[in-house]
Amino acid sequence: MTAIERSRTVAVVGAGTMGQGIAQVALLAGHRVLIHDINGALAADGVGMVQDRLERMAAKGRLDRAEAEDAIGRIGAAPDLSALAEAALVVEAVVEDATVKRALFAALEEVVSPDALLATNTSSLSVTELAAGLAHPGRFLGLHFFNPAPLLPLVEVVSGFATDPAAADRGYATVLGWGKTPVRCADTPGFIVNRIARPFYAEAFAVYEERGADPATIDAVLRESGGFKMGPFALTDLIGQDVNEAVTRSVWESFFRSPKFTPSLAQRRLVQSGRLGRKSGHGWFPYGPDAQVPGPHTAGPEEAPEKVTVVGDLGPAAGLVELFEEAGIAVATTARGGPYIQLPGEGQLVLADGKTSIEFADVVYFDLALDYRGATRIALSASEDTSEQTLAEAIGLFQKLGKKVSVIGDVPGMIVARTVAMLIDLTADAVARGAARAEDIDTAMRLGVNYPLGPAEWHARLGRDWAYDLLHHLDERCPGGRYAPSLALFRLGYAAGDEDEFVGDDLADGADGDGGGEVASEAGGSR
Repeated sequence: MTAIERSRTVAVVGAGTMGQGIAQVALLAGHRVLIHDINGALAADGVGMVQDRLERMAAKGRLDRAEAEDAIGRIGAAPDLSALAEAALVVEAVVEDATVKRALFAALEEVVSPDALLATNTSSLSVTELAAGLAHPGRFLGLHFFNPAPLLPLVEVVSGFATDPAAADRGYATVLGWGKTPVRCADTPGFIVNRIARPFYAEAFAVYEERGADPATIDAVLRESGGFKMGPFALTDLIGQDVNEAVTRSVWESFFRSPKFTPSLAQRRLVQSGRLGRKSGHGWFPYGPDAQVPGPHTAGPEEAPEKVTVVGDLGPAAGLVELFEEAGIAVATTARGGPYIQLPGEGQLVLADGKTSIEFADVVYFDLALDYRGATRIALSASEDTSEQTLAEAIGLFQKLGKKVSVIGDVPGMIVARTVAMLIDLTADAVARGAARAEDIDTAMRLGVNYPLGPAEWHARLGRDWAYDLLHHLDERCPGGRYAPSLALFRLGYAAGDEDEFVGDDLADGADGDGGGEVASEAGGSR
C-alpha cells in the first residue's frame, strides 16, 4: 500500500470543527493543506483557528516551535473549488445532506486530477449512494474520523460498492501514515461503531423498561462489573438523547426495521419531553448546580456463609473459587452437575444464563463481570419465590469479597451478560456478512467507544457456546427475534478445530456488505 506523498496537497471542504480537525491532522503529517468552504469567510476563519491551535500547542511545549511555524506556513484558504486542482486527496466535511454532497463531488471531479482520491467524512450517509453518478466512482471512499479528529485515533475506511480496492488501500495507508489507527469496513448502515454499539444502549434501556433496575444502578453495574468507562444512561445524556435516538432509529430503518435494532420507547418519551441530557439540563439524570443525581441501589450488609459448594465448572466465573478461599470461605467442589454455587441454606447461586429465577425452586442469579477480582460491584437477581435466606447468603458472600451488591429484578440475562452477548452476536453477523474483519471491529470498539474488550475478545474469553446459549434462552423468554442468535453465532459453536475465533472472508473487492444506510452522527468520540 502506498500512502499519498507528503509533498502532495490535501484539501478539506468544510471549515467546521471536523473539517478543521482533519486539516490539522494532515498538516502535522507534513502536507500542504487547503481549506475551502462555500462561505469564504468561514474558510479563512478555519485556517486561523488551526493556526491558533498550533501556536498554543507550541507555547505549551506539546509541539516543537519550528515544526509549528513550518506547519502554519503550509495551510491556506481556497477561495473556490478550482484552487483545489493540485490536491491528491480531497476530504469532504460539509452538512449531512446527500444532495449537497453529491453536487460537491460532481463539481470536484471537474477540477482535480484523475489520480486524486475523493473522500467523505460522513457517518450518516451511504458511501455507495454518494458515489452514484460520478464519472470515476472507483476513487471515492469514506474516511470517517471521530471528533475531535486531532485527538481520537480511529478512522473507519469505508469501501462503497464501486470503490476500487487500490483507492481503499491508498486511503488506509495515508491515514495510517498520519498517525491514526484505520479500520476497514464495507458500506453498511452505521459502518462499524454505530452498528455494533447499539446493544450497549438498547439492553440497558430494555432492563429499565422491564422495571429491572433504575438508570443509576444499571450504569453502575456496567461500569463497576462490566468494566465500561461510562454507563449508557450517563453517556446518552452527554451525547444528547435526540442525537443518540436518531442514530438508533436510522440504523433500525436502514436494516428494514430489524428487531435487533428496535429503538427504546422510554428514550423516545424522553426526547419528546425535551429532556435531551446535559445540554437541556435534564435527561435520564438532572444537571446543574443544585441537581441531586441519584446513586445506585446498594444492598445493606448481610452475613457471609462460612462455606459453599461449587458444583461443576463455573466457566467465566471460575475465578470466584480462589476469591472465596482468599476471603476465608471454605469451598468444597464436585465435578458432576451444575454449574452453580450451592449455598448453606440449600439455595443456588447461578451465573446469568438467559433464564429467570422464577423458573426454579430457590435460585439467585449473579451477573457477568469483566474481572471478578477487579470488579467493585456485582448485580444479583431474584424472584418473589426466592427465599430471604438464600438472597441474604448470596449478598453476604459477595460482600465478603469486598464487593458492593445491587439486587435487581428477575430479568433474564441480567445487565452485563445480555449486553455482551448481543455485542458478540452483532459482531459475528457483521463478520459473516463481510462488513468488517473481527480484529477491525475489536479495534474500532476499543478505540472508538472505549470498550474494555472488543466483542471478539469477549467471545474468546467466554467460550464458543456462551453467547449462543444465553441468547437462545433469552429468545425463548422474550420472543420476537431481538434475541434470536444469528446463524453466524450458531456456526461459531460448531466451528472445527481447537481455536475459538471469529471466522469470515475478507472484504470482497467492491463489496458493500449489507448495502447503504443512514446513521445520524453522534457527538464527540463516544457513540
